[in-house]
Formats: sequence, structure tokens, C-alpha cells
Amino acid sequence: MGFVKTKEEISAMQQAMSAPRFVNAEMLSVTFESDIDYLRSILPPPLELTDNTVRAMVGRWQSNCVADFEGGALYLPARHEDVEGEYVLAMYMTSDAAIIYGRELFGEPKKQCSTRLHRGRQRMVGHVERHGVVIIDLEAELLTDLGPSSTSGVNFNIKATPSCTGVGLESDAVLTLAEFDVTLTSHWSGTGGVRLASNAHDPVGDIPVGTVREAVYQEGDLLPHTRRVASIPAASFLPYAYGRMDDWSLLNTETKSARI
Repeated sequence: MGFVKTKEEISAMQQAMSAPRFVNAEMLSVTFESDIDYLRSILPPPLELTDNTVRAMVGRWQSNCVADFEGGALYLPARHEDVEGEYVLAMYMTSDAAIIYGRELFGEPKKQCSTRLHRGRQRMVGHVERHGVVIIDLEAELLTDLGPSSTSGVNFNIKATPSCTGVGLESDAVLTLAEFDVTLTSHWSGTGGVRLASNAHDPVGDIPVGTVREAVYQEGDLLPHTRRVASIPAASFLPYAYGRMDDWSLLNTETKSARI
């Protein structure tokens, strides 16, 4: 413990960073159809959209690297070259450890939030709240028990650092690919609903919500393996990078009231 780590401390930290485990997960997801032209407009190149759907998720996890945490996210179906997966459009977490870890290692667009996740016999609800607004609100009727299984998943994220001058990005962005080994101890499917709303910093309510395709509840363990797959020119990614941040210009308490 200290400002300069020993070799032993570095080794322990690198083990936690290179082999993360997110276990005893409880995740409620609702997948719905949306406007395909709108989805294409918010998906950064070189990723390509593969369907006209959005998956909204609320969950909680334990881990070997960031302790216990809760959160939620929005995902778009995407492809890079011959690999298909999901692009993490927005992600919200309840702890600073989970935010810093995922944002700085994988490039996940994490912000702080509060969440709720409750399950009855077959009914389940979950939401993500930020700045006093419930921006993701899910409900589900869990009708079919699919039982335990092993599966896999793929997430695309983009690492980008703002320039220290406050203008532009420090360097080109990096497209990362996280491949998940998933062991499910419980898996239910059914019907559901989703409501999205915006605050001044999170334009979640802009996403058109159409027909719900499926609601899913899963419990289990997720083990990601992440690597760099491409670079994205800083200038071309800049509008998307700024779209993932809070709008600092609205947080001016020097000359006017901040908007949250």
C-alpha cells in the first residue's frame, strides 16, 4: 500500500485487471425494436449495425476486482469485420470502482447512477436513475424457465481520452473487443416493457421505442477477455466521444444555475 507500488503489489493488481470475474450476476434485459436510421446515426464507424433493435439491461454483480456493484446499460447489435456482438451505447454504475475500472480498461462509457432491481414470482422490474430522472425503466413477466447453460457474448467499446487542452481528443480512439465466457445458473424468458427518458446529460429518451421482442432474466458468472482490435481517427470519433460525456457547459454555477 503506497504511492509507489512494489513488484508484488503490481503483480496482484495486474492479475485483477487482466483476469476479471463478474459473478453471482442478476440481469434483467428487455430487447425492443427501434428506428433503424436513428440507430445507424448513433453507431460510430467502423462498426456496422446488424439489426434494428436495442437491448436495455439493469443488473447487479459481485466481482474479484471492483467489489459489489449495480448498474444498467443500453446495447446496439453491431459488427466489426467478421465479428458480431453488441456496442455499449451507454452504461451506468453505482460505484466509483466499477466506473473507473471499466472506463479506463475497456473504454466502457460509464457514468454514476442509482438503480433498483426487484423480482416477485414471475414479475420483475428494474430501473436506472440519474439526476433525479428514471432514464431506463424495465418490467417483465417471466414465463419460461430455460434452465442453466453455458454461452458466450461479445461487447464492443471505444477508449477515448479528451485532450488536456479541453479541445478535441488526446489521440486516436481505440476500438476494444470483450469476449465473455458466461455460465448461467438461471435463465428465464418472457414478455416485457421499457420506458426511456432523458435528462440534460443523458439523451436516452431520444431512442425510439417500438415493439418489444423479448424480456430475459439471467443469473450467473461472466468472465471477459478484452483486446484492442482497431484505431479510430480522433476527429471522426469526436462527436461520439462528446456525446458520451456530461455536457460541462450546462454545469456552470459561476454565472448561472447548473442544468442537471
